[in-house]
Amino acid sequence: MTSPATLSAADQATDPTRWPLRLWGMLITLCIVLFLDGLDVSMIGVALPSIGAELDLDTSTLQWLVSGYILGYGGLLLLGGRTADLLGRRKVFLIALAVFAVASLVGGLVSDPALLIATRFIKGLAAAFTAPTGLSIITTTFAEGKARNKALSIYTVFGAGGYSMGLLFGGLMTGVGWRWTFLLPVPIAVAALIAAFALVPRDGKAEEGGHDLLGALLSTAGMLLLVYTVVTAPEVGWTSVRTLGSFLAVIALFAAFVITEQRVQHPLIRLGILRKASLLRASLAIIAVAGSYFSWQFIVTLYMQDTLEWSALKLAMALLPVGILVVASAFFSEKLIDRFGTGPVIAVTMSVMAIGYLLFLRLDTAPDYWTMLLPAILLIGIGWVGFPAINVQATSGIDDDEQGLAAGVLQTSMQVGAAIVLAVTTAIVTSGGHGQSATPQQMLDTYRPGLEFAAGVTIVGALLALTVFLPRFRKPVVDGPVVEDKVLEPA
Repeated sequence: MTSPATLSAADQATDPTRWPLRLWGMLITLCIVLFLDGLDVSMIGVALPSIGAELDLDTSTLQWLVSGYILGYGGLLLLGGRTADLLGRRKVFLIALAVFAVASLVGGLVSDPALLIATRFIKGLAAAFTAPTGLSIITTTFAEGKARNKALSIYTVFGAGGYSMGLLFGGLMTGVGWRWTFLLPVPIAVAALIAAFALVPRDGKAEEGGHDLLGALLSTAGMLLLVYTVVTAPEVGWTSVRTLGSFLAVIALFAAFVITEQRVQHPLIRLGILRKASLLRASLAIIAVAGSYFSWQFIVTLYMQDTLEWSALKLAMALLPVGILVVASAFFSEKLIDRFGTGPVIAVTMSVMAIGYLLFLRLDTAPDYWTMLLPAILLIGIGWVGFPAINVQATSGIDDDEQGLAAGVLQTSMQVGAAIVLAVTTAIVTSGGHGQSATPQQMLDTYRPGLEFAAGVTIVGALLALTVFLPRFRKPVVDGPVVEDKVLEPA
């Protein structure tokens, strides 16, 4: 890839972090698109009660506005990165960003629940192509070392900032009308599209190879059907023919996916990488962190706004400390990892997050923010401080040519795992049976099992982290290269 935006050899020799204006413009454009991904996830969460009230949607349908996006994102993330390598990063980035903008516009105009959910899935699908493509544009434009590290640090901060600002913008836009949570990204995406067209380097010679479209189709279909089955099971019965048949179909789809990956010439994922202990542990950790948090926020949003009649802006401001901690972690988590290693950081932050969820179970029908809610929210937010450490853990001991694959597996685990945990949480809540006319206490009794489940997911993750990560402080007893404070098992 060659472009005037790329650093010259002379520039890299003198100061690799001194970039021309055009290169800065390209980086900021890529960062804005990642910012939109984070913005979209948190902004829609705040708007869920307003959407449900206007369109008369129940809890199980509302969760699809969250799950649709993260399933589209997680289900096609690996295919997105591979497609960019084969068809050209600039081309794929521009097309996916345009699709994101159109889907945002359509979502803000339609009222049919099925179409609304479809736009969310399409936006997630588009993000599955822009996110890995934007990252690969950075890694192929900025030289390895200080220049790339600086670029990636800025990129990470924008991603975290998108999530944080999404809470605030979600509250503000929902106050005007929930449709603006869909429409707000449109002008930003269009401006980014124009800038990317002008600033992103033109594609060089594409890699040779092929797509694993069948694998992507099977895995995505399996995940969608699994979430649908779990969400609808309380209504039709867990032992009904429909539910059992759906579970059998899910098993068949995933079995077909495994067979396909073993036989196809260019698999979506090399299954052997899943045997890497560091990647497996990191994937389980991120499922616990993301799954519990998305489920917790989903319940809190519905209870606070629908039952306690909090405004969307009040709720957004109440949850904003979590977003602030997410942004702050991008600045100091690296120092924590250097000082203590990834294992202890993951174990401690997940344990603190679990304590936060347990404290939140004190929730009543008239909660005091400063004494009851804020302490729990801050502890829950600390759980995200360990997110960078989980990323480092996932790629430890992985060969250089599979670093991207390992990162993709982790992100897929995060998105898909979160969708499945949210589906189970929704099934637990909807089995409570109280309707819109229920008292605040009855609604709290309905939601509490879901809160307990979210807490339980994090507790299991924290216990796993404490038993698996912390013992790695001990003196190495097996042969293998030492990375930070941990020993990597021989593959």
